[in-house]
Amino acid sequence: MYAFISGTVEEIDLSGVVINNNGIGYYIQCPTTVLNSVSIGENAKIYTYQHVREDAIILYGFINKEDRTMFLRLISVSGIGPKIAIQVLSALSASELAIILVGGDASMLTKVPGIGKKTAQRLILELREKVDNDELVNTSVNKATTVNSTMISDAIYALNALGYTSQEAAKAVEMVASECKDTESIIKAVLKNLDRR
Repeated sequence: MYAFISGTVEEIDLSGVVINNNGIGYYIQCPTTVLNSVSIGENAKIYTYQHVREDAIILYGFINKEDRTMFLRLISVSGIGPKIAIQVLSALSASELAIILVGGDASMLTKVPGIGKKTAQRLILELREKVDNDELVNTSVNKATTVNSTMISDAIYALNALGYTSQEAAKAVEMVASECKDTESIIKAVLKNLDRR
């Protein structure tokens, strides 16, 4: 299995890229996040997953390891194949998806083409426990704050219970996390900010 492929971007189409690595062109199917972040002629490093079927061997590519990890989780769910997993990661980043899964926000998942209500609920049921706390906020927040990721995820849970969507809660927590020392102070600061709007 290939962990990643780096080289010159030779071609980009609607569903993938061709990377020239030492004279060999690898066609890699990618989410739009990858397609939008590379340009023809530049060097790129794509983290890959090799999918083997009876009739084909397909490479799927991602801009970072987190997206690849989330892709592997998605395809581990019964009824979710690589095509749907790529569609999900085209619509949502790995951290956004982590927030949605932990918050149990099925309505956000159903906005992705190919994901119905039952599939969204199955994804949440099967993947919610597999999400690490540090996936709930972006790395810059984790570096900038002394509040640990468990406190942050607890605050997001609490805000979900108050009726805020997972994405609203995560964004609001992200804005105040560095100024707070515990879950309670995060929630109070978020509610204070939301009341001002």
